Amino acid sequence: MTTITPDPGNRSGARPSLRPEAAAPGTLTAVSHADQSHHAQKDAPGKFPGAPRPERVRATPLADLAEQLGTSVPAAADVAGTAVTGITHDSRAVRPGDVYAALPGARFHGADFANQAADLGAAAVLTDPAGRERAAATGLPVLVVDEPRARMGALAVSIYGDPGSDLLQIGITGTSGKTTTAYLIDGGLRAAAERAAQEEQREAALRGDGGGRRAGLTGLIGTVESRIGDERLKSERTTPEATDLQALFAVMRERDVRAVTMEVSSHALVLGRVDGCVFDVAIFNNLSPEHMEFHSGMEDYFQAKAQLFTKARSKAGVVNLDDEYGKRLAAGESEVPVTTFSAEGHPDADWRAADVEVGALGSTFTVLGPDGVSVRAASPLPGPFNVANALAAITALVVAGVDPQTAADGVAAVPGVPGRLERIDAGQDYLAVVDYAHKTDAVESVLRALRKVTGGRIHAVLGCGGDRDPHKRKPMGAAVARLADTAVLTSDNPRGEDPLAILATMLAGAAEVPVHERGTVLVEEERATAIAAAVARAEPGDTVIVAGKGHEQGQDIAGVVRSFDDRQVLREAIEASLNSQQPNHQG
Repeated sequence: MTTITPDPGNRSGARPSLRPEAAAPGTLTAVSHADQSHHAQKDAPGKFPGAPRPERVRATPLADLAEQLGTSVPAAADVAGTAVTGITHDSRAVRPGDVYAALPGARFHGADFANQAADLGAAAVLTDPAGRERAAATGLPVLVVDEPRARMGALAVSIYGDPGSDLLQIGITGTSGKTTTAYLIDGGLRAAAERAAQEEQREAALRGDGGGRRAGLTGLIGTVESRIGDERLKSERTTPEATDLQALFAVMRERDVRAVTMEVSSHALVLGRVDGCVFDVAIFNNLSPEHMEFHSGMEDYFQAKAQLFTKARSKAGVVNLDDEYGKRLAAGESEVPVTTFSAEGHPDADWRAADVEVGALGSTFTVLGPDGVSVRAASPLPGPFNVANALAAITALVVAGVDPQTAADGVAAVPGVPGRLERIDAGQDYLAVVDYAHKTDAVESVLRALRKVTGGRIHAVLGCGGDRDPHKRKPMGAAVARLADTAVLTSDNPRGEDPLAILATMLAGAAEVPVHERGTVLVEEERATAIAAAVARAEPGDTVIVAGKGHEQGQDIAGVVRSFDDRQVLREAIEASLNSQQPNHQG
């Protein structure tokens, strides 16, 4: 079994820091997800699907992992010489030396694919009693535990050498604003790292040693993408599975990443995707109904989110005092110390916004903190809810040790967030934006925010996804009919449902709005045609918003995902409209 030598210093016991150190960056070319173009790892014999992996991993004896799990050493002749260099739950992504985690599923058991894992070079299989026989049939050593999903995160931490301990970890949970807040925090972390590098360069110049090192890199993990420094990888889900997450941390460590910001979904907390993570700062934005097909109700949903604020998951909390559930965490339902923030200026909040000025392109405000701290700040995105997101980011950065003004400046410098009130400018004389709003509260918030900066009318395109959260369709139909001058109801991702049935429910919600409170309601099943219809009604000073899909680049209809990007389709519709208005000079 080949042993891959780890990078010296990867097991450093020092506290994560943004301050640059004299360490060479890693040279790994990340391996993308299965739906992306694949890259080859340096010195690797071929191309591997799945999440990125570190280059340098110290092989772990399988017997040590069995001891960690509390299971007997597998009865295999070569177990004494079996060593492990990776772990995955995806049989297609197995690499030589991996533990293959064969998990029970809704339709299939992972043990059904153990032969595929063995053929790809798996060193062992982790499974439950139900998968034991099928896994053992491969001839590989089998580690059997009652709940393998609950154990694979800790195994991944051990196999990759606890990479998260070398990173400053900031996690964000809540219903709305996770993605925006993550990007804003990343901007603040980059600003802090750059400032630290500049200070060190000045100190080096004063010493006359000609030193000076580049700023430490940052990482980002979320709904839109994962970032390792400036390299971007498309995300399959908000929070990766534990096996992929720990591997990604290990890659970041190799690449000289010092801090990582990530979205933490309720699914991730319940299903153990963040097992092995202890966040330096955990953030709670807000809570409103979503994922009710997964949770039994709002209390269950809240308790899932509250797991992030236990001592096993985090060291410190940052909580929105303007949210009722946030107040519960602040009042004692968090196990870790909590710092509060309030965009509404609540006097009991540790950090609060004052002198808020909302504009068409963003907002400015003053951040007031403990001991008379006062800094000017700006949200690079419009809307009061983005003031809250920016304040959450600044507060979290301060709790993480960043200077308040540096934090505020870094947040303000973020150029935008993909699919979050993202402007589309093709030369038209009205505002056009794409937004990910796909919940009733989010739709209401974004439409109210746009109303404040729109002199004319608002033309909104909105659909609801299939196979999940059917209860929110009528309220969303009602919200867009009430708050927009033109509501174009259309398909989102109907998935396995009849698009017209979804639209009928949305239309029923719109019909419940009194006529004198309701805008014009149009129904158009084809999303591109719906977008064109909204654009056709736009006049100077109006706003067109296409809501629901945001950054997504595909549309799932009857199990087939076709290429579809709201931003591209909206731009093309605007360009076609402008071209049709050009005078024809042919005679």
